[in-house]
Formats: sequence, C-alpha cells, structure tokens
Amino acid sequence: MWLIQIALILLLIGGGWTMLTRGRVTKEREALTLRRVDAYIETIRRERTNPELVRMSDRELRDLLDSGARNFRVASQRRGWIVLGLGAVTLFSAIVVASQDGWRGFGIAVVVGAIAAYGLNEFLLRRARAPLERHGIDVERLLVE
Repeated sequence: MWLIQIALILLLIGGGWTMLTRGRVTKEREALTLRRVDAYIETIRRERTNPELVRMSDRELRDLLDSGARNFRVASQRRGWIVLGLGAVTLFSAIVVASQDGWRGFGIAVVVGAIAAYGLNEFLLRRARAPLERHGIDVERLLVE
C-alpha cells in the first residue's frame, strides 16, 4: 500500500517538474509559430474558403493567428496546471479514503478523480479552441509541439 502511495506521489512530483521545465518559451518555438502562421496565411489566400479571413489584410490575419496561437498555448499550459492540481487533490483524497476504507476506497477515489480530471481536461480544451474555431481557423495548423 505504501509503495503505491509513494509511487503516485513521485509521479505527481515528476509531472510538476515536467510542467515547469516545459513551460519556458524559447525563441525557437516562437520562430516556428511565426513560420506556421505565415504558411497558414498562404493557405487561406490560396484556398479562399473562409470569406471573413480572405477579406483581412496580411497584417490583420497575422495578428489574429499569432495571438490566437499564443492564447491557445497559454490556455493549454493553464489546463495542464489545473489538471495537475486536480491530480494532487485526487491523490490526497484517495490516501485519506484508503486509510478509512482500504483498497476499495482508494480505487473508487482514484477512478472518480480520473473521470473528473478527464472531463475537466476536455471542457478546458474545447473552451480554448472555441475562439479560434469561431473564426473558422484550424487550430491544428497553428500548434507547435
């Protein structure tokens, strides 16, 4: 029992460390985002499927796409922190429940926490995509991994 709890705590600490080191914005990433924005502008001009975007000047479109990509990245980082915090609360709750009800309570608390984390993650992801999709922008074209 204690080994699983220690492993979960170490997993939580490792996730937090990953979020801290990954969260730093580099010039390389911004340059790649700007290249993707420029490529997407060319695609919008070539395909002419969205009249609202076609009517915009290159500068307006670049500002819209660049700020949209930055806002989506910030929302993704925020989503990661929120889900990590929910994971910590779930782990703490599962440990408390396990001390009262054993393995069965621990398992139930972890399953409920996992379902809540999945639902919250999906909600926040759709909420982050909504402003871009409202303009008819394909979010996948702006993502930099």
